[in-house]
Amino acid sequence: MNQVRQYGQYASGSEAERVTRVVLTELGCHLTGDERADLARSLPTEAAALLTGGAPAERPLAAAAFVRDVATRLGGCAEATARWDVSSVLCVVARAADDELVNRVIGALPPGYALLFGRAELARAA
Repeated sequence: MNQVRQYGQYASGSEAERVTRVVLTELGCHLTGDERADLARSLPTEAAALLTGGAPAERPLAAAAFVRDVATRLGGCAEATARWDVSSVLCVVARAADDELVNRVIGALPPGYALLFGRAELARAA
C-alpha cells in the first residue's frame, strides 16, 4: 500500500489502502483464469486476496466502464479522479509482475486497459 501511496501521491495511507482495495477487488472480478492466478502470485498476500476474493463477472468491462464502476464504488468521485486511482494501483501492480505476465493480463482484458497499467495501447492485428 505504501507504493500506491507514493505513486498516486495520496495524502494518507488509509486513502491509498481504500483505493487499492476497490481497484484490486474490481480487477479480480474482471480477470479470470491463469492470468488472475499468476498475477495474484506476484502480489503481496493481502493484495492477492483482494484480487482473487470476488466472484468473476459474467464478462469483463471495457476500460472506460471499469473506471466508471470504480468511481461509483469510491463514492461517486469524478471519472478523472477514478482514472488516476485505477492507474496508480495498476502501475504499481505492473511493477510487481514481470513484463510477460502484464502483457498476458492486458491481453486477457478488453482494449483500453494497457494505458491504465502505464503501457502503450498496441493495435491488435486484424
